[in-house]
Amino acid sequence: MGVAGCGKSAVGMALAERLGAVFIEGDRLHPPENVARMARGEPLTDTLREGWLDAIGERIAASAGKGQGVVAACSALKRSYRERLRGFRRDIVFLYLEIDPATARQRVGNRKGHFMPASLVDSQFAILQPPAADERALTLDATHPIAELVAEAVRVTRRF
Repeated sequence: MGVAGCGKSAVGMALAERLGAVFIEGDRLHPPENVARMARGEPLTDTLREGWLDAIGERIAASAGKGQGVVAACSALKRSYRERLRGFRRDIVFLYLEIDPATARQRVGNRKGHFMPASLVDSQFAILQPPAADERALTLDATHPIAELVAEAVRVTRRF
């Protein structure tokens, strides 16, 4: 979880591969209206995110229900979003990839072929609620190399 540009997809894919788990790319589950809205530089509202979060939660629950390990990339910027996802699986552990606004804007600006413009990064930071101490979550510095983030995630999440 984290803002655009923090590396959710790259870290998530690498982590899923390392764990032999299913990878769910949350961006692919946005309805077309949401993608069009973001492409126009308009941030999503809580209401617009509900169906998207449910689609991710359903995919997580379906895969986990088959006994598969699951890694999902999803911004999950607010505690309420994370709670909505936990409604599908109480045992979800969030990996928060923490990054500063300037680095996130630069990374998003350098991406090719993605619907999310760099102009929306600030709106994500405006609503971001980092995981609290009472949440099942691990915070990592998203500026570190992917391999290092994956190794730390594997090491620490085993305690959950």
